[in-house]
Amino acid sequence: MNAEARWDAFDPVAYVRKNYRTLLPVDSEIMSIVRAHFSDHFRRSPGGRLRGIDVGAGANLYPTFTMLPWCDEITLLDRATPNLHYLKQQFDRHDHGWDAFWRVLCQEDAYAQMADGPWKRFGEVAQVEQGDIFALVDRPEQWQIGTMFFVAESLSTSYEEFQEGVECFLRSLTPGAPFAAAFMEHSEGYWVGETPFPACDVSESDIRDSIDGYAERLRIYRVGEPGEVRPGYTSMILACGFRRTGNS
Repeated sequence: MNAEARWDAFDPVAYVRKNYRTLLPVDSEIMSIVRAHFSDHFRRSPGGRLRGIDVGAGANLYPTFTMLPWCDEITLLDRATPNLHYLKQQFDRHDHGWDAFWRVLCQEDAYAQMADGPWKRFGEVAQVEQGDIFALVDRPEQWQIGTMFFVAESLSTSYEEFQEGVECFLRSLTPGAPFAAAFMEHSEGYWVGETPFPACDVSESDIRDSIDGYAERLRIYRVGEPGEVRPGYTSMILACGFRRTGNS
């Protein structure tokens, strides 16, 4: 269960070194899809500055980067103390390995028009917050745009907790809010440094079913190759859509 995982043993430096030191084709593909999803929406429906959230931000900055052009505030929510320290360090001592990820986003004007790059605006709008995904049940409809990357299926081996995590994320968004969520299909668990972490074995149809009741205009993408990032999963699944209006 999530409560039993050793989150304070999570090593963000080892995690970034293993997963994000080099820009992989699968991450480039994910960012390209999310870039288009958000940019196309805001071209059609421009509005005021938004409150965004990246749930389970961990040591992955590119989901937050995808929201920067439209947000006055982005909550980077994470449970693990080491991840919170890593995120806070980025305000003063940037990990410039993320610049390659930003350049992918800059193929769209909304990002390219940020002449100072991501770091100035990141420092202005990002707010690092310690919190548990399940506590979002008490914070419904607070954010107008959101991301959740490789979180709900990476909390525990429990399918019920996977479903609850997806529900808590989507219910935290206002009706009509655009979102992007990424998952590892059929993950067998993963190691960060010397510490193992659990995963829930979910299929593409499980992922779609967990989202469907809370989303509209949902699109599901299979991205990358099996084992491209690490052994022990069959595909990455990216879900892009909008928080459903109404009570669902």
